[in-house]
Amino acid sequence: MSRPEPLPRPLHPTLLRLDDLAARLAADDHVQAVLGLGSAGEETQRFDEHSDIDVFVVVDSATVKQRYLQDPGWLAGFGGHVAFSFVNDPNGRKALFEDGLFVEYAVFTPDELAALPVVGARVVWSRDGRDLLTREPPPSPTALDTVDFHVNEALTNLYVGLHRELRGERLTAMRFIQVYAVDRVLALVRLDPAARLEHPDRFESTRRIEQADPPRHRPGHHPGDPTAAGPPRPHLSTCLSVGA
Repeated sequence: MSRPEPLPRPLHPTLLRLDDLAARLAADDHVQAVLGLGSAGEETQRFDEHSDIDVFVVVDSATVKQRYLQDPGWLAGFGGHVAFSFVNDPNGRKALFEDGLFVEYAVFTPDELAALPVVGARVVWSRDGRDLLTREPPPSPTALDTVDFHVNEALTNLYVGLHRELRGERLTAMRFIQVYAVDRVLALVRLDPAARLEHPDRFESTRRIEQADPPRHRPGHHPGDPTAAGPPRPHLSTCLSVGA
């Protein structure tokens, strides 16, 4: 006897404000869809009291897009009042409400949306029920998203950073050693199929890394395995220790 499917968790009360916004925007015939991203996207179970709301608004023309970008009054659809807002991207803004709600939004036409590598988005509302999201998989990794690249880049980041520290350039040294090199090590965790990382973020490798269970050795190399290709590389723990 098969087990029944678990019931979906109800949306967090704050996340319901995105539905309120969509209901308000639906009154404008030029709005085609409202999409949630991040923890407001497909992974709504991650949304909690510390989450912000990432949203895409899809409109039917570039003229309407400019109207929505220039006049953010429609944000009132979330409820409450905007205390602080600024342009952070040619396509959108960030906004902080008086009650603490933080929103990051962008406005696109359907053609612009189709050209974006959108991952994990959720259709909160769309006109006539149309799904504007393409279901094609993300582009395959480029030649620079490889184990060799990230290992070698991490090691040279450490080398350059240590020399800048010796020169007395402490700020840039800190960034090379504690930021750039660590980012490359985190990329190795993402590339290793043996690493267990729940809800990996394709665009920000540091997200939820505290809950990751990284492998003890670099991807593709196991000490004592004669079939492993190439010479031994430094362990991930070695790179992290040197960075520290």
